[in-house]
Amino acid sequence: MSIETTATDESTVLAQLSGMLQQLLEEYGLDDAEITMETTFHDDLELESVDLVALSGQLREHYGERVNFATFIAERDLEEIIALTVGELVRYIVASLRAAA
Repeated sequence: MSIETTATDESTVLAQLSGMLQQLLEEYGLDDAEITMETTFHDDLELESVDLVALSGQLREHYGERVNFATFIAERDLEEIIALTVGELVRYIVASLRAAA
């Protein structure tokens, strides 16, 4: 099985995304936060917009041009961004990677 194939399932992407989020949270001393598909970026992880920009950079570094976080966020209004869950982003990443494969 190629790396491309194994990286397109939700559990693999969730693990990769969790690692990226843990790095961001370390800066705030919150690196022991449990991250699940239901975890929200705003309420549970208390991430601000600047943190989402940093996450966007990590996603680009890891997945390249195949995952466009800016487009993902741009399609949502403020309320949807505030309520955004890790699972929604995981599903977007999986769909993007499968579309690019």
